[in-house]
Order: sequence, then structure tokens, then C-alpha cells
Amino acid sequence: MAALKAKHPKKAEPKKPKILIFGTPGVGKTWGALDWPGCYYIDCEGGASLDHYTDKLDASGGVYLGPKEGSNDFQVVLGEIRALSSTKHSYRTLVIDSFSKLFATAVAVEYERMERDGTHKDMTKTFGAEKKPAVARTKQMIALFERLDMNVILICHQKDSWKDGEIVGSTFDGWDKLEYELDLTVQVVKQGTSRKAKIGKCRLSQFREGELIDWSYAEFAKRYGVEVIEAASVPVSPATVEQLRIVEQLCEVVRLDDETKIKWFEKAGVDSWAEMDADTVQKCIDHLSSKLPKSAAVA
Repeated sequence: MAALKAKHPKKAEPKKPKILIFGTPGVGKTWGALDWPGCYYIDCEGGASLDHYTDKLDASGGVYLGPKEGSNDFQVVLGEIRALSSTKHSYRTLVIDSFSKLFATAVAVEYERMERDGTHKDMTKTFGAEKKPAVARTKQMIALFERLDMNVILICHQKDSWKDGEIVGSTFDGWDKLEYELDLTVQVVKQGTSRKAKIGKCRLSQFREGELIDWSYAEFAKRYGVEVIEAASVPVSPATVEQLRIVEQLCEVVRLDDETKIKWFEKAGVDSWAEMDADTVQKCIDHLSSKLPKSAAVA
């Protein structure tokens, strides 16, 4: 019988925060994010390649990945997140700026494909279909965040929030369920000459929904804990060659259907067994092994 792995709740280590921020252009979203330590900055819009941004990024110990390196390609971004989660490095904070641009680009690419195929014409059957790949990739990204030992800041554009045909406020532009998947949603606003962060959806006890605080790294670190935010990133172990051999063999023996396999991949945020970390693959091996007849075994 396998040993139980759960531990006393007070022994659970605090994780790095995963944050969504949005606001109007020029309000200071990017400028404030670049103050976070060790930024691995993915510039989806190409707007932060100017000297005053890159100087600030350099001062924080950060690096830059822009459109020329594939920052607008979801597959490239997911690959970067996988590499950050499984590689030893000095970075502390992943910034994606803006997620709205990354999401919208994926939607546009799919719509162009639908136009070429002619599937966009029957909108009664395809309404919203152009968003499906972007949503699927977003879910993969969120799954990868679970094994990424870094602070994450997703910067989004701001748009009007509507209800019953009327504007009732402001929200972020992107997958509408994104705020429910992260730890904190923040709207950055101007107040005189200062920038404030209005707390939205929140899972963190250090912040209260509706609260207005300074939009600064110093304020956030004071509340959340500098020792957590600035701690070195710990990589997960990649699956071994032996684990990959066993899991693929078990799939054949128990005749794992493609639908179940795809669900497992989606939950792990990967497209193949080789992209999974060792712990996740081992859980799959253990589950598949439990389906074997008692007399069967995989060598």
C-alpha cells in the first residue's frame, strides 16, 4: 500500500503569487511590474523595447523576449513557461505583457483559418468557435503555473463591463474566466499624481476586495512577504526516459483511450508525455498500474 503524502496544513509552504492586473493605457501597469525582482519579461506588444523600459528591466536583473522571439505565439510562450519551471535559473518573476494581445492574436489566427476553410460562414454553428484554441492554450498556461515556482504577473488591457445593455464598470480584456484561476486581480488607476491598485477578485488574506492600495512592488512585498517573493525558483524534475517508456507501455496494455489521455495532458498543461514533470508522470503510472490485472506487470 502506498504511503499517504498529505502533511499538517501549517507545514505547507506559501507559493509565489499569480496576479492579473489591468488598466487604461499609460496608467503605469508595465512600469510598476518591472520593479518586481528578476523579471522574465515577455513583451507581446513590443512596446517595452524602448530604452527607459529596458534600462529598468536590466536594473532589476531581468531579461526580455519580444515579438521577434515569438512572444505573440502561444506555443512559444508555453514552451518558455515549461522551460522556466524545469530549469535552474536566477529569475523570480514572469511578466506577460499583455495577455490580452497574446489571447487576441490566437483568436485572430483561428478566425483566419476558419475563413480559409469556409467554416466561419455558418455562425449558428460556429459562434465563438474562433476563441476555442485561445481558451485551450490559456488553460494549459494556468496548469503550468501550478508547477512554476515564480511570481506571475499577467498584464491586460481594460475594457467596459456590460450588464443588461448598459456599461456597469470596467474589467480586463481576455478569457473571461481568467480571474477565477489566479490569486489576485488588480485594477491600476490614477489618483492625482500617484498610481493605485484597486483589489478585485482575491484569494489572498493579505488583501481585501475593493481595497485601494499603492501600486508598487514595495507595498505588495510588505503585505505578501519579501522572503516568499524574492526566494530562488526551485525547478521541477523532468520525466525520466524510463518513466516515459513505462507510461507509454502501460497506455498500450490498459488500452487508454485518446479522450482520457487528452484530458490528462490538458490538466497538466502539456501536449505530450515528454513535457510532463516526473511527479505528474509517476501519478499517471501509478494510476495505470492499478488498472492492470493482478497477474500482469510492466517491466
